[in-house]
Amino acid sequence: MVDNLRNLLSKEQVSVNETILEQHSQDESYHQTATPDVVVFPKTTEEVSKVLAYANDNKIPVVPFGRGSSLEGHVIPYDRGITVDFSLMDKIIDIRPEDLLVVVQPGVTRTQLNDALAKHGLFFSVDPGADATLGGMVATNASGTTAVRYGVMRDQVRDLEVVLADGTVIHTGNLAAKSASGYHLNGLFTGSEGTLGCFTELTLRVYGIPEFETAARAVFDTVDEAVAAVTSVLQVGIPIARVELVDEESIRQVNLHSETDFAEKPTLFLEFHGNEAGLKQDIEFTTELMNDSGCKEIIFESDTAARNLLWTARHNLAYAYIHANPGKKMMVTDVCVPISALAGAIHYAREQITAFDLTGGVLGHVGDGNFHAILMVNMDDADEVRRANEFNEALVMYALNKKGTCTGEHGVGVGKQKYQEIEHGAAYVVMQQLKRTLDPNNILNPGKIVKVV
Repeated sequence: MVDNLRNLLSKEQVSVNETILEQHSQDESYHQTATPDVVVFPKTTEEVSKVLAYANDNKIPVVPFGRGSSLEGHVIPYDRGITVDFSLMDKIIDIRPEDLLVVVQPGVTRTQLNDALAKHGLFFSVDPGADATLGGMVATNASGTTAVRYGVMRDQVRDLEVVLADGTVIHTGNLAAKSASGYHLNGLFTGSEGTLGCFTELTLRVYGIPEFETAARAVFDTVDEAVAAVTSVLQVGIPIARVELVDEESIRQVNLHSETDFAEKPTLFLEFHGNEAGLKQDIEFTTELMNDSGCKEIIFESDTAARNLLWTARHNLAYAYIHANPGKKMMVTDVCVPISALAGAIHYAREQITAFDLTGGVLGHVGDGNFHAILMVNMDDADEVRRANEFNEALVMYALNKKGTCTGEHGVGVGKQKYQEIEHGAAYVVMQQLKRTLDPNNILNPGKIVKVV
């Protein structure tokens, strides 16, 4: 197999080096690792097509790999085979300021793209925290802190170049802002986690950099008050760009890690984008609504450095927990519920962390009902692992009972696979049929999202 792949590509693009294999055996999750047989580094769509056609003919599993920042075991090759690393396909092909579009290869990272867009007065909106590749972000339908204003990854995709299991290359869309033609393949492939095809080119929507940006930190005595404040802001239509809830325990971790001195109470991190006059009105109205909901303190930051400090502290929260708990692995839950059920769900999560005697906190993008519990788990302690898994399942079932979902943004991978049939019912059978049609030999990231036999 290795010799054949080197004939298709080149010797330098095909690796069986133990360190390289180990690097591709895991993501940032707690899931069991597994090494591929070989890692390939294609540079072109044609090379990806050749690899997939060869793998399909020989029924060899293929797992796409971006940066390995996923959280549910998406890129772990449990059936070994070929890992396709897209790090060499990292070119920004075309920036189209007039169309507010950009065409990129899948290995381009979010930060790399925004650095290139800045000179055009543009930015890419989806911010999952990690500097993930855009191909990986499309594969998991990533979102993050700005989704409440700009939408999730699926909302940004205009067209995808996809290599199917047999090596066929297709495009799923076009450059038009809307279309009523054919099935919505952009939506089908976005979030498919490498189970239906490999992305080799992405056409994505971008936005003009706002004239003004202001961040804020609002402190409350209770989570209920904080969620009530968010609900009020959303109901009156204030176009808030980010709104994050961080619970008391998580604020404590932020202070320890980032050397901040935030009040250790439930806190909302907010950000507003707009023009100067409109922003002033939004801030005044938001302050009034926050105070009506019991806000104890609200501090606004318009200085760029101060705003960056605020969001850096929020984005580094996961690492704050990791550094404070050496020897433990991070388990991050990821449910999303209707806004009306959010306060109850967060209360339930906090109560269950205590009931299961676990170390962790609650945070989330509460403007869209998506929140996380970060747990630090000793994977060598079977009882602690059991309790963490039981907590995760209890939280998922709570969300599903509220007509929510088992994953708001992290994706299914292997960690959330067991909930797919429960959540989707008869639609799960349709998903299996789609998988069999597009990948009849089940070579594309087998064992992820749906199980087929």
